[in-house]
Amino acid sequence: MGPTASGKSQLAIHLRRYLPIELISVDSALIYRGMNIGTAKPSFFDLYNHPHRLLNIKDPIEYYSAAEFQKDALKEINKVIELGKIPFLVGGTMFYYNVLLHGLSFLPAANIKVREYLLQKYHKKEFLYKKLKIIDPISANRIHKNDFYRILRALEVFYLSGKNLTELKKNKNYQFPYNIAQFSMMPPSKEWLNNRIELRIKKMLMLGFQEEVEILFFRGDLHRHLPSIHCIGYRQMWEYLEYKISYQEMVHKIIYATRKLAKNQLTWLKRWKNLHIILSNSCINILIDQILNKLQKISKEYI
Repeated sequence: MGPTASGKSQLAIHLRRYLPIELISVDSALIYRGMNIGTAKPSFFDLYNHPHRLLNIKDPIEYYSAAEFQKDALKEINKVIELGKIPFLVGGTMFYYNVLLHGLSFLPAANIKVREYLLQKYHKKEFLYKKLKIIDPISANRIHKNDFYRILRALEVFYLSGKNLTELKKNKNYQFPYNIAQFSMMPPSKEWLNNRIELRIKKMLMLGFQEEVEILFFRGDLHRHLPSIHCIGYRQMWEYLEYKISYQEMVHKIIYATRKLAKNQLTWLKRWKNLHIILSNSCINILIDQILNKLQKISKEYI
């Protein structure tokens, strides 16, 4: 685990030289095909030599829930174990990790017709949020008023099941079936991570991120309310292509949103239990030695 731009993917790829691991992606943006530059997806060469499971599994028009991830991740973990190898999960979507390890009460699958109905009926996200406050004030207090996708999902659950999220989450009986070792790459400082984020975004733009989004923009069947287009970078570039903001505003908004994401990821990690911390600015060999030594100690505890 670790915040965005901390070097998780490259470390995981290097670890394959030392451990019989199979990589499983835990990233809500890397699931989409055709969204490569803006999600900092590993290169074609890296993916050819080091395949990642649960990557490129959805078209950008499709929805993918945390419950689906839990089901798919457990399936891939079992497949890797059947091969006699170690499942190695890597990514920065903390909510996915949380759902995989601690479970999620039964929730209905995403329904495009219900979402379209909600969008047509309430038009603006502030109206959606007001509706959520009426049917589920506890969830409304927990979800930020600007978190459009989670607000929409909470309302969708209510319209499909007749019960709100708070009621459904009371009934949860789940236990992750395996022993695990949890590592997090942590930045040495806020400034170090912010610099890495800014460099990544500048590189992303140089590599042709605008052209990548233009392909999606001119497809004709995608819109900014989809979870795929709501990904950081894509929604800001979408606004720029719609002439709603300037190029400079777009770049500034991407940097700001990415730094905010990293801050939220670090908040999750600071309260995470049983987490082994490794510093992102250490050289790759030191990081690998730290992980191998820690795994050796943990394996002795399980024997």
